[in-house]
Amino acid sequence: MNKEKTVLILGANSDVAKQCILQYTAKGYTVFAASRDLISLENFITKNHLKNSVQVMFFDAADFLSHQKFYEELPAKPHIVIYAAGFLRQNEQACKNFNDAFEMMKVNYAGAVSVLNIIANDLSNTNLERIIGLSSLSGVRGRKSNYIYGSTKAAFTTYLSGLRQDLSSRNITVNVLISGYIRTKINVGLNLNESLIMEPDYVAKHIVNAGDSFTIVPNWKWKIIYWILKISPEFLVAKLP
Repeated sequence: MNKEKTVLILGANSDVAKQCILQYTAKGYTVFAASRDLISLENFITKNHLKNSVQVMFFDAADFLSHQKFYEELPAKPHIVIYAAGFLRQNEQACKNFNDAFEMMKVNYAGAVSVLNIIANDLSNTNLERIIGLSSLSGVRGRKSNYIYGSTKAAFTTYLSGLRQDLSSRNITVNVLISGYIRTKINVGLNLNESLIMEPDYVAKHIVNAGDSFTIVPNWKWKIIYWILKISPEFLVAKLP
């Protein structure tokens, strides 16, 4: 892979994003890793001897006014963009405290639209080949246990679907990763079915090797769950937790 090819990862401090960094650099890409937590990223890059392949920069998904300047100051125009920023609060907490709900809306959806619109509308960037957004199975259907978080992911998925149509004339591919449970820090403390939990490197492989299909659902078990959720009548979905 050409060393001059670049990948911009927004929300690069997530466990899946860090695995993407490892896999993209192994393929010869230069990675721009953007996050609010620069110390954790720097430690990760130093530990994995990636200083020659990865540049770390500050990015705050919820600070919309900073996004244009952030993009203009990138060292190079990216070939691939991954939006991996995410924020989660439990539904009961989000329903009682709107600030928590609003933070999920800002990071999971509004921040993505803000920065990805800037990137997509830059017609001077003839490098741009692909945009990948990390969504969630929680956004496939509304469920009483997580409908606040799920609504932000549903909105993000719908946005990416329209963006895919809009960018197709420029031969830019847009993908959405619809994932189930992943063994990441965002899920620490949750009571999850161990047999359904995916490892971050496994999920990252599906991102790095994304093809032309819009929807990426890693793992055959989650593919079955995804389609069951998609086609089930409302009265059955309402019985779910």
